[in-house]
Amino acid sequence: MKEQRFLVVGAGRSGVAAAKMLLELKKDVTVFDSKADFDTAAFCKKVGAQVPFILGRAKSEELTGFDVCVVSPGVSLETDIMKAVAAAEIPVWSEIELAYRFDKGQVVAITGTNGKTTTTTLVYEIVKEWNKNTLLVGNIEIPYTGLALTSAEGGFTVAEISSFQLETMRTVKPRVSSVLNITPDHLDRHKTMENYSALKMSIAKNQDKNDYCVLNFEDDYLREHAKDLACNVVFFSSRRTLENGVYLENGEFIIALGGKKEVLCGTDEVKLVGTHNFENIMAAVAMTYCLGVPTEIIRKVTKEFTAVEHRIEFVREVNGVKYYNDSKGTNTDAAIKAIDAMKSKTVLIGGGYDKKSDYTDWVSRFPGKVRLLVLLGQTKESIAEACEKIGFSSYVFADSLQEAVKICAENAKSGDCVLLSPACASWGMFSCYQERGNIFKELVRAL
Repeated sequence: MKEQRFLVVGAGRSGVAAAKMLLELKKDVTVFDSKADFDTAAFCKKVGAQVPFILGRAKSEELTGFDVCVVSPGVSLETDIMKAVAAAEIPVWSEIELAYRFDKGQVVAITGTNGKTTTTTLVYEIVKEWNKNTLLVGNIEIPYTGLALTSAEGGFTVAEISSFQLETMRTVKPRVSSVLNITPDHLDRHKTMENYSALKMSIAKNQDKNDYCVLNFEDDYLREHAKDLACNVVFFSSRRTLENGVYLENGEFIIALGGKKEVLCGTDEVKLVGTHNFENIMAAVAMTYCLGVPTEIIRKVTKEFTAVEHRIEFVREVNGVKYYNDSKGTNTDAAIKAIDAMKSKTVLIGGGYDKKSDYTDWVSRFPGKVRLLVLLGQTKESIAEACEKIGFSSYVFADSLQEAVKICAENAKSGDCVLLSPACASWGMFSCYQERGNIFKELVRAL
């Protein structure tokens, strides 16, 4: 790589991993963080070297001479620093883009509004069973730059890719990609559904006739825009038979690809539940089949696979009440799926960071299903307004997650479920959805 001087924007997990990788490659690294009082010593300790910093606001003269800016996914291109980078005409790469340029294997990339982590993890487990030189990276909280230099010839990297990362992905060319679904999310950053949807589809923009993209046939946007892709398109469907794809029929997963048709297994043979999880399974099956993984390996791993942490995760039962952690339900579509998965009356914890979402479809599921809604965070007032519009008034406000769990325990009846499924991001109250979910589990275990 001819580029020598790098500006790393964002000093969180991705920034640390990118800086470490660049330092290992003997590149010059400068780190920017918007906090004027940022702990530079702690960062240098993490990367194992002393590096220069630009803190607070960057002056134009401080941005001269950089070959590339590597931006962390949490930093919007609309921030002052990124506008200054654009004005200085510095090329911008995502952390994913940087890592990809040094990956010796083939990439399998998954995006979508919901189901990414479950599908990515299942794909990884299947491919790893077939090829031990397989890495798991990306939006799944494992920075790609942290592992790219350990990749092997003939190996695979399975990557969960967010819309934030896709904004600055340039040359990444997956062997197999997938867009699981597209529903409204992150509109505070992407502004319109058109922008957001186009970003999701851009995961396949560099693929050609030798590559595959797996799409959800039941998503209107994906079905319509599949014709725009230059690669081979494979669909999966939970509602209808496909001549060429993976689908559900009479409670069985059917693979109809390559001129062959075979039953993988029954829905009653897998440990994941719910139609949304069956769709995740079908996407993973289609992707790994297109890679060439033998069906017997796909079948074995799929039947053994269990749910990922923080996604409709059973915590414990207390006084006849079952508690579920769905902290990863950070948008309304994911939260709807969690509500639909509950088999009894539910006491629900919702609310969090405001991503400018519309809560109408979500709250319309509450009457007859949600015994009590406990709201917290930035969005509690707007969610309450959406509830009032449909005549649902069984809600209360809480100032903390600890108070919310206490209210749930006091109001849930034996046979009920208590569900943390916020339909909102965790920022503002927590550093990430994992922290929110872990604290919820700690509080439940302490009941």
